[in-house]
Amino acid sequence: MFIYLLCFLDRSNIGNAKLLNSATGDSLVQTVHISDQQYLVALMIFIVAYTIFETPSNYMLKKFRPSRWIAVLMFGWGVMTMVLGAVQNFAGMVVVRFLLGAFEAERALRAALILACATLGGAFGGAIAFGVGHMNGVGGLDAWRWLFILEGIPSCACAIVVFFFFPDFPETAKWLSAEERELAVHRIKGVASLGHAKITWQDAKETLTDWRLYLHYLVYISISVPFSSISLFAPTIISGLGYEGLQAQLFTVPPYAIAFVVTVFVAWQSDKREMRSWGTFLSLMIAGVCFLAQGALPSQAFKARYGLLCVAVSFSFASIPPLLSWLTANLKNTGASTLAVPLNVSIGQFGQIVGVYIFKSSEAPGYPTGHFTNAAFLIEGAIVVLILRAVYIHRNRQLVGQDGALRWRL
Repeated sequence: MFIYLLCFLDRSNIGNAKLLNSATGDSLVQTVHISDQQYLVALMIFIVAYTIFETPSNYMLKKFRPSRWIAVLMFGWGVMTMVLGAVQNFAGMVVVRFLLGAFEAERALRAALILACATLGGAFGGAIAFGVGHMNGVGGLDAWRWLFILEGIPSCACAIVVFFFFPDFPETAKWLSAEERELAVHRIKGVASLGHAKITWQDAKETLTDWRLYLHYLVYISISVPFSSISLFAPTIISGLGYEGLQAQLFTVPPYAIAFVVTVFVAWQSDKREMRSWGTFLSLMIAGVCFLAQGALPSQAFKARYGLLCVAVSFSFASIPPLLSWLTANLKNTGASTLAVPLNVSIGQFGQIVGVYIFKSSEAPGYPTGHFTNAAFLIEGAIVVLILRAVYIHRNRQLVGQDGALRWRL
């Protein structure tokens, strides 16, 4: 959970740096002298690198053991984050953001609590940016440079701990007895793939030609749009609600803090009641309606728009854990898991690219394009969830009288 918190913190802090101390002309874009379009390119290049290196990184995870490879990744992205604090021009920023994306392309599958730590990363990011904003000029450095330096250090330090103490596989966990190791391995086989079984060409063919999986991928693209736009533009959105300067950083904290609680609660209820489809559908619809209302409200309705933003952010993040849990619950073998889960996240990167471009600076302070685009993708995703649920219900009716373990999960 802590590793993923640092991961999200280091990938999204560029959104804080963009506005940090802009009132005094000392923000990232003002100091480095880049245009809005160049800033967007710097955001997109991270996603490109993440997509390219995600699958090779999964392979290296198994080849070099999780403790070793994750430690290398953490140290790499920590260093790249600190190096961002030294960039002087657009070219340097693009190169470093690309390398940051390469080092952050780690395993995609997350438990609900781990995913929820992305929201904690957003909350800490805003709070840290608020504090660091008061360091403008300290040591002759702009505050946004201090932001990257200070937020990169914990990842590098934690990488050392991960290298020596992070558990690799159940078979090698020293605190488990022989019986517990055997039980842990038995639970994993057939449920999740940690490299215990290699994918065959037949597995790959069946997974790639299973059309219902592409409905899962389509929903993940839909949620990736607001996930990306919120992560990268939260301070920008807040600044459009009448909060300027360091206040814009501080007021990004409540939406993310609320989102952590909502995300864990929705995931817990969805799994407890085995209603992952409804958990995903309701979260998508609530978030979609809230974004729609934000776009329709007058730009001066600051309090109403801020309240809606808190709800929209919370349920946008809350839709992800049950959505991933629903996908993995309906993968019947380790071969399918090995391919379908990374493919789900890789295809979702298309949605993240869309999210980079929808909050246009020319539309401040209302940002209607950003809010309406998020709303459209979320509501469309909710409709696809209902279609996918209907597909599984239909398939279950065809399985009447067969082993209940073969039934598709809803």
